[in-house]
Amino acid sequence: MGTWLIRLRDRLPAGGGLRDEDWAGRHRLLTVLLAVFVVASTVFGALRHQNAALLWIDLLVLPTVVAGTLLRNRRLRSVCVAIGFTIACAGFVSLNNGLTEAHFAFFIAIAALALYRDWAPFGAFLVATILHHGVFGMLNGAHTYDHDSARTHPLFWALLHGFAVLLAAGFQAVYWHLTEAEERRAADNLEESQAQLSIAFDETPTPMAMFAPDGRLLRGNAAFRQWLRLPDELPADFSVRDLPLVPVAPESSVLERVMASPEPLTMVRRFRRIDDGSLIWVQLHTTPLRDRQGRLRFIFAHCQDVTSVRNHEEELRRQVRHDSLTGLLSRKAFEQDLAVMLRGRTPVSVIYLGVDRFKSVNNGSGHATGDEVLRALAARLTRVAPLGALLARLGGDEFAVAVAGPSTSGPLLGQEILAAMSEPLDVGDNPLPISISVGAASGHGAEHADDVVLAADTAMYAAKRAGGNRLEVFTEDMRVSVRERLAAEARLRQALTGHLPWTLPLWFQPVVSTVNGQIVGAEALVRMRLPDGKILSPFHFIGAAEETGLIVALGEHVLRSAFDHLLYWSSHLGYVSVNVSPRQLADPGFVPMLAGLLAEHPELDPSRLVLEITETAVLASTVDVGERLATIKRLGVRIALDDFGTGYSSLTWLKSVPADVVKLDRSFVAGLAEDQRKASIISAVLWLARSLGMSTIAEGVEEMADWEALRAAGCPAVQGYFFSEPQPPEEFQAMLINRKCVTPLAQFT
Repeated sequence: MGTWLIRLRDRLPAGGGLRDEDWAGRHRLLTVLLAVFVVASTVFGALRHQNAALLWIDLLVLPTVVAGTLLRNRRLRSVCVAIGFTIACAGFVSLNNGLTEAHFAFFIAIAALALYRDWAPFGAFLVATILHHGVFGMLNGAHTYDHDSARTHPLFWALLHGFAVLLAAGFQAVYWHLTEAEERRAADNLEESQAQLSIAFDETPTPMAMFAPDGRLLRGNAAFRQWLRLPDELPADFSVRDLPLVPVAPESSVLERVMASPEPLTMVRRFRRIDDGSLIWVQLHTTPLRDRQGRLRFIFAHCQDVTSVRNHEEELRRQVRHDSLTGLLSRKAFEQDLAVMLRGRTPVSVIYLGVDRFKSVNNGSGHATGDEVLRALAARLTRVAPLGALLARLGGDEFAVAVAGPSTSGPLLGQEILAAMSEPLDVGDNPLPISISVGAASGHGAEHADDVVLAADTAMYAAKRAGGNRLEVFTEDMRVSVRERLAAEARLRQALTGHLPWTLPLWFQPVVSTVNGQIVGAEALVRMRLPDGKILSPFHFIGAAEETGLIVALGEHVLRSAFDHLLYWSSHLGYVSVNVSPRQLADPGFVPMLAGLLAEHPELDPSRLVLEITETAVLASTVDVGERLATIKRLGVRIALDDFGTGYSSLTWLKSVPADVVKLDRSFVAGLAEDQRKASIISAVLWLARSLGMSTIAEGVEEMADWEALRAAGCPAVQGYFFSEPQPPEEFQAMLINRKCVTPLAQFT
């Protein structure tokens, strides 16, 4: 029996366990509910005109409310409230003349009293309930039970009601037991978590600390105390102000910043140690911990000594001011020092120079040789530049020199630099001749630093475009030219982002057979349509496209559009030729892009597409153009040699390039009928092309006499303004449908 009782005791909840503030809140709630219940019962009884019953209910309940409020022992206070609930429930049953449903109030009260989690009020309510049902059932059965059986056997029904209440209490006891078990597990987990946190906090090698909102140090780990050379035991009122660190540049307090910010902060501050005066850089990571109301409770801080990192960064910044290859100033340092120089009273001249065809040096002799050239050039510049001048390598093969003095000092120094570079540079064991392009500009005022460098840069590129190995002094006309190029680039970029068939339409110039005068093909020529509807020729944007590399995207659009028109005019047009620039041909993605387009249109005969290339495209390219052209030929696409006869090695080029079509330049066609030498050259080219299996097209035909001479010479096809200017697709389609170009050709149809 004893063992069974022990097991039962262990399974029952211990009761209690509430913190004082939690218990006080629950007791206050139950006391108020009891008072409200009494008031509600009083109103209910008055409505039923049972004033006598109300009097004894109020007289019995009110003392329990007062006792539950004034007594100091919390168990006695809870018992008083439990007895008060018993009296209130009994009174409610009496007011309802023993109505069975009125007894439900006891079950509600037992659930409410379970909030105490204490056996004393629970047991008091249970005992008082049984006594009420038994005693009052025998003394006044009509006001306790509303059925005859209970009135006849009040004690039985008292026990029955008590048992029912006991069952309700049993479920509450089970709830207590489960809750207490969960709380014990939560407490164990909390203790384990706190132990783990303490180990992680105390043993981590990173200095960490917790501060109160007023700055008091609540906790610091061993690394924090060791870093700041603090004793293990600190006074209770030790605060941030007592730390042995003094900020070098006092700013707003870290504590104030953390309190003002709802988010974690990371900041770097410089401090001086009080004990030895050494300077340290500290990176602080602070995290404010707030309660649900947003009040700051703690500040958690990670401290990292980043002195060595900052010192290394300072050294790197010193190195950044100088170019690692040549030892001259870097671009950024030059711009900073130039701005300072321009603040003076004397004008400043900037000389901007670049090595001509430096890419050929790198590609031909290797990058190591290219680096030697740059170092040798920097050394020679240093010898030529006057004392006090700024010398910088701005990047790649571009250098700059800035000197203070009259505006004429810049061009004079530029000429001296050109003269100094006329002698070969000592590169390795061999002298290497180079040439440079030099631009000069002058300015005054720090706000014009960027302008004067840009002006000198513009003048240098003008010197390059003029052939190189020369000096150009900046003029406003150059600025206008630059602005025009920038405007052309902006227009082209805008067009490429728009609806391409509208912003960059293709126009077509027919290629006419000399045999029957019919259109056998067409050359596709891109145009640009501005927002106002104006049409621009390629002259206004192709140069910008080449310089910026946008020619690659533009060329892809032209090819796609040419494919669309070839498919649309499949039964009317033999082929379309498209110009390919040197930059397009050198792009590694060009051939795969072309192959992809052909794969997207398997119904299109690849030979109906002709790619026109110039001798410049072959000579200027740094890639193996022959291999790329051979790959294009394997795709089935035909190749035309454009502007034939204008280069230095056209005949050799004709033999070495796997072309299908030769396009005679207009310079050979114009005035052909009156120039026997041109006629002889064209006859020779026609014979050579036929012997190599190539077709020939004469460009730029504008006169009837030239047309007749080409027919007589046996040139198979021609194109030019004599037949038609480039036309938009709609007008060109009308020509295709008529199968002829102009009235003079009617004799061939």
